[in-house]
Amino acid sequence: MPNTELGHLVIRDEDAEARASAGAREEQQLSWAAWAALVDEYLRYVERLFSPDLFILGGGVSERADRFVPLLTVRAEVVPAAMGNDAGIAGAAWFACNGAAAP
Repeated sequence: MPNTELGHLVIRDEDAEARASAGAREEQQLSWAAWAALVDEYLRYVERLFSPDLFILGGGVSERADRFVPLLTVRAEVVPAAMGNDAGIAGAAWFACNGAAAP
């Protein structure tokens, strides 16, 4: 969905990124289980908005998906990005080269 930033949805009067990002997990020294509960709440919210069949999680935390994905309760399948932390970089590079031709 072009021009969207779903990380800044508001959940419980707080920016979702501030609540459930990998950085928030580290800053608040959350266990994987405690952090997974926050990620799950965020994904359930997105699921209510868009009814996706699949969530692909990128970023560095995607390489640790085995620690939190099994704890999630969303209906949609949740998988780590195949390119891990490089997924966002690859997507940005593709868009820079293809711009308006995006599907």
